[in-house]
Amino acid sequence: MLTDRRVLLVVSGSIAAYKALDLVRLLRKAGAAVTAILTAGGARFVTKEALAGITGQRVHDDLWAAEAEIGHIRLARWPDLVVVAPASAGLLARMAQGLTDDLAATVLLATRAPVLVAPAMNPAMWEHPATRANMAALRSRGVRVVGPGTGAMAEPESGPGRLAEPPEILAAIEAMLAPGGRPLAGRHALVTAGPTHEPIDPVRYIANRSSGKQGYAIAAALAALGARVTLVSGPVMLPDPPGVTAVRVESAREMLAACEAALPADIAVMAAAVADWRVAREATQKLKKEPGAAAPVLEMALNPDILATLSRHAQRPGLVVGFAAETEKVVQHATEKRLRKGCDWIVANDVSGDVMGGERNTVHLVTAEGVEDWPELPKSEVAERLARRIAEAMA
Repeated sequence: MLTDRRVLLVVSGSIAAYKALDLVRLLRKAGAAVTAILTAGGARFVTKEALAGITGQRVHDDLWAAEAEIGHIRLARWPDLVVVAPASAGLLARMAQGLTDDLAATVLLATRAPVLVAPAMNPAMWEHPATRANMAALRSRGVRVVGPGTGAMAEPESGPGRLAEPPEILAAIEAMLAPGGRPLAGRHALVTAGPTHEPIDPVRYIANRSSGKQGYAIAAALAALGARVTLVSGPVMLPDPPGVTAVRVESAREMLAACEAALPADIAVMAAAVADWRVAREATQKLKKEPGAAAPVLEMALNPDILATLSRHAQRPGLVVGFAAETEKVVQHATEKRLRKGCDWIVANDVSGDVMGGERNTVHLVTAEGVEDWPELPKSEVAERLARRIAEAMA
């Protein structure tokens, strides 16, 4: 709950600005006091009257009027948290540059309160190097980020850039404002995600169907609890999670090298679906199919065991969590794997259905104390639940 907590909400120019009204409703229901700043762009999508009606407070939109009546410094000092939702590409750029060309930018520069931004923009704008650089600068200064999501836009296209849904933004706000809301602050978490690609020749490889969604969600959930997260990712079609340092690799050997380079770490969550084998001798030229010739025989070699290596490493993280993707005897195989690998926990899931690439997961948490059977959940909720359990263990 957010009883007696003060949230200053900045609404900037995006067609998603209407969702700010629902966010205010959720904040007030949770007990927070909300005051809003409406930018000129935001006013093209929602009205001052609508925001005033739902916040129960005067809406601020003019730097000079605020200077005369309340003062932008007083406004900047009032909140426990400043939330920018939606955060347009333009306002994010002005924040990164420290501009003071309107009330919102001036208050954001003057505030000493923590800041949470919820970006919302066209996918091309979100992926543009300028926006990426602005986000990196803001994160380096401690600005927290929630979203954006991926999906259909107002324009007839789809991709990353959708405003996070109000309940997701509320959860991020609660995590930042609740007592102990950043229990992993000062901790370094190493997370692996996605598949590995093991080359056969310059154009072919061995892989699996892992989408990386679960590992990416875990990285984001740990970052939301305050951890400094290094995400070592195999080839996936996902944007880097906000506030996370991502290292992209291809093969299992590259993934192990990246993991060892990231040490020391307090926490390691090995969610990647690493290929067990690779071709012993990768062809330097494309293997050709010759008329009448037999199919080539591929000699296989074992890949390094990343989970076992980190579990027995000289710089072993304090908590090592493995994953077991099984199609039968899920808990039995995971229990055996935990002992064999030397890790602390195993997250086991049945991948005989559409888990790989899907949005939901049913997992079992296997520890030395026993097995916790979790219900089927969205992968984001699996990640949040696991992150909370990790935070409890690290405490």
